[in-house]
Amino acid sequence: YDIEFRDVSFRYPNTDCYALRHVNLKFRIGEKLAIVGMNGSGKTTMIKILNGLLTPTSGTALIEGEAPGPKTKAVVSYLPDKPYFASWMRVRDAIELFQDFYRDFDRVKADDMCRELGLDESKQIKTLSKGTQEKMQLMLVMSRHAHLYLLDEPIAGVDPAARDAILDTILTNYCENSTVFISTHLISDIEKVLDEAVFLKEGRVVLHEAVETIREREGKSVDAYFREMFRVTGQNGGNE
Repeated sequence: YDIEFRDVSFRYPNTDCYALRHVNLKFRIGEKLAIVGMNGSGKTTMIKILNGLLTPTSGTALIEGEAPGPKTKAVVSYLPDKPYFASWMRVRDAIELFQDFYRDFDRVKADDMCRELGLDESKQIKTLSKGTQEKMQLMLVMSRHAHLYLLDEPIAGVDPAARDAILDTILTNYCENSTVFISTHLISDIEKVLDEAVFLKEGRVVLHEAVETIREREGKSVDAYFREMFRVTGQNGGNE
């Protein structure tokens, strides 16, 4: 398996709050999957554990048989849910930083994506709109020849036109046979491209199935089933 969670729980220090509770999951290489849940469900915590930013309180997470660390970070490309570049930097500075830092970064691919997404490499990041900053960060992440792409809320907070461009960038630029792991509360925008979906509720996995299985069994879209299960009346989001 490409990714495994073996009875993973995570409790934030000095609290009784568990963000994840006894998570057991396995994913094979080459799948496109979504972790779906409401605010506080544990989506971001799960992605941060895979990226080595958090360590499970108990249990083990594995990427290609290895616990998250320097070896796995060399094959994982991570899109956080918040901007993290210094505002004084230009788009070109961010590209050069990734080029220096990651051996698998493809500068030609990055330049091509800049043209496709309308990114001006000479612009300072602080002058870019939120949607354009999202596109820039996604361009950097998808320019790596990674084994695993961890994308935390890649389409949250941007307008529909930007969403379409971002989704198209994800689908046309990830490496063949790589795994794409997306956390989102906007399942309707991406379910057509997914292989599997995982529903999280209060840190627990309440569903893990192929999206086609869900549609056939329930007779409705994954989004409609998610809304029914969680009694969602509107689309809002946040971090957990």
